[in-house]
Amino acid sequence: MTATTTDRGEAPGWVHAFMHEIDTLEFATAFATNLDQDTEMVFGTARVHGVEAIKDFFVKIDAPLTTTHEVIETWTVGDVLILRGEATIAKKTDPDNVVRAPFTHIFHLDQSDEAAPRIRSLHITAGPVDPGTLL
Repeated sequence: MTATTTDRGEAPGWVHAFMHEIDTLEFATAFATNLDQDTEMVFGTARVHGVEAIKDFFVKIDAPLTTTHEVIETWTVGDVLILRGEATIAKKTDPDNVVRAPFTHIFHLDQSDEAAPRIRSLHITAGPVDPGTLL
């Protein structure tokens, strides 16, 4: 098995579109193209199944926040894509109080269509964020 590492921020285009939809909470092309009812997401201790439940999860945790995800580096091994990045986060009610939180996403992909791989499962770790700075 060969591992491929990309340079800083050089994730596939669909990943940047996916992150943008999380940041804006406007789920359109990336979520419709890359997720389906069989997709499972594990975010910390939460387990969420299916595209609509995943959308609802992000709305619930991110609606009170302004977020911007930056992909720093990626690794691809077989059908697994691993991202490391940082999210810039601020409460909408306190936009000057900005924190940066590290994140890692592990995507297990069905790559039968390389241009639009389907996410079979997504595992996310985020933080920690010092509770005194934001939450």
